[in-house]
Amino acid sequence: MTEEAERTVRSPRRLAADLRTADDRDLPSRTDVLSHALSNTIGGPVGRHALIGRTRFMTPLRVMFLIAVLFLALGWTTKSPCLQSVGSGGPDQRVANWDNERAYFQLCYSDVVPLYTAELLDQGKFPYKSSWVEKDGTGQEQTRYDGAPAVRYMEYPVVTGLYQYAAMALAKTYTALAKLVAIPALLGVAEVVVFFDIVALGLALAWLATVWATSGLAGRRIWDAALVAASPLVIFQIFTNFDALAVAFATCGLLAWARRRPTLAGVLLGVGTAAKLYPVLLLFPLLLLGLRTGRLREVKHTAVAAALSWSAVNLPVLLYAPRGWSEFFRLNSRRGDDMDSLYNVLKSLTGWPGFDGDLGLWEPPTVLNGVAAALFALCCAGIGYIALTAPRRPRLAQLAFLVIAAFLLTNKVWSPQFSLWLVPLAVLAVPHRRLLLAWMTVDALVWVPRMYYLYSVPDRSLPEQWFTSTVLVRDLAVLGLCALVIRQIYRPDEDPVRARGLADDPAGGVFDGAPDAPPSWLPARLRPAPGRARAVERPAGTLSAAGQQLSQPLRS
Repeated sequence: MTEEAERTVRSPRRLAADLRTADDRDLPSRTDVLSHALSNTIGGPVGRHALIGRTRFMTPLRVMFLIAVLFLALGWTTKSPCLQSVGSGGPDQRVANWDNERAYFQLCYSDVVPLYTAELLDQGKFPYKSSWVEKDGTGQEQTRYDGAPAVRYMEYPVVTGLYQYAAMALAKTYTALAKLVAIPALLGVAEVVVFFDIVALGLALAWLATVWATSGLAGRRIWDAALVAASPLVIFQIFTNFDALAVAFATCGLLAWARRRPTLAGVLLGVGTAAKLYPVLLLFPLLLLGLRTGRLREVKHTAVAAALSWSAVNLPVLLYAPRGWSEFFRLNSRRGDDMDSLYNVLKSLTGWPGFDGDLGLWEPPTVLNGVAAALFALCCAGIGYIALTAPRRPRLAQLAFLVIAAFLLTNKVWSPQFSLWLVPLAVLAVPHRRLLLAWMTVDALVWVPRMYYLYSVPDRSLPEQWFTSTVLVRDLAVLGLCALVIRQIYRPDEDPVRARGLADDPAGGVFDGAPDAPPSWLPARLRPAPGRARAVERPAGTLSAAGQQLSQPLRS
């Protein structure tokens, strides 16, 4: 061998003793145009001879945590103009500066701040036991459509309500300590601002847990979870309300299922449902895939654990304050079409009066409730048909995304922070980074016309149609993602997760690689096409560049 040829094969340093490499991992800097361009700012794409998964410190998960912290900081910054303390006296006598509709024209609105006073948390009262009478803009107590006083209670499910109560207790502890030590810098911060910061810290930790769980669900495409960490929706919506708690429980529940721990998955989904209703909907795709594979035993364990954990969390509050506990369900039944809903978009753009016409205060929109429920049921029936009859079993994340997207599109309420529900599911179901980033950006920017539509100063606010038109664009973008998911269910060779046969269903748990084995009582029209149902072979190992088989997991 010539000296020149020898130099081309010789390593400049001694080779490591362990030459295993995660060759099957997706490398975005090589395979994705956007990631390739971004990688040039830090030295370019990963080298062809790099040992993948061997770094000891800057693992993909830690890098994504750093990205998430940056975007969470941006999220706090967007709310910071509404966190300026004004007034005199101690923290409990000061308030946040929301004068002149600052929350709207500075885009810093958050439900957390007004709820501290509205739900009597500032008085230290237990949220489900205390009540108040709703007032109008002039401060007058309102009367319901049936003549009864408009009595209100805490409107959130138990986990979210108790989370607010715990944050309030810490904020009041801060106030007591500030007065005890009499430090001017501490006395100058309003108690409600401290309450917001405590709530925000917990929500940030919940989102970090979501990033962690998504990375575990992504399998060989771990870098897909970076879009959860760097979602534009985080900037505007992460601290708008408390939904990050439910998202964390739901995503961690799916991770527990993926790791074949169905009971733990049920516990997490049950607690998540006690924080927000939507995690219970994830049991439906589990049921569909359980029917298709004949693995209903594990699904039953998850469903039972979810019911028991939800009951364990809710029962004490139900027994102690039944009227306050039921407020969440009562409020949702009497709410009309929210300003972000598709029904309101149709009313705004067409002049349609709606299903129920003019209603009195808190009069239930009976027809709207029935239509929304029927449309969602029809969507679930369609999703069920796809799940049971598609030539190849869909992935769990694909069905979960379709179910939650259908719920949001047909529901009469789509509050801006609800879009956070879709983020981890979309990342797992639609592994196309540029498409996801485009949808998230559009969805995040809906916040701007929404705030300026609510801003009531003449010649500075926006017409309603500007806002509802952007909502319509957002809805069409979500529908486009749904169409892409359905296309890839029927054409799995176009699904990047299943490309080249390197994976079947990383989030599937017992469904991963399972053959179709539907129960005998399932009708023939709800079974996969004959002769096309088959097991999916999982790769036994991956060869490294040095010819070694990957027998143990590497660092992620």
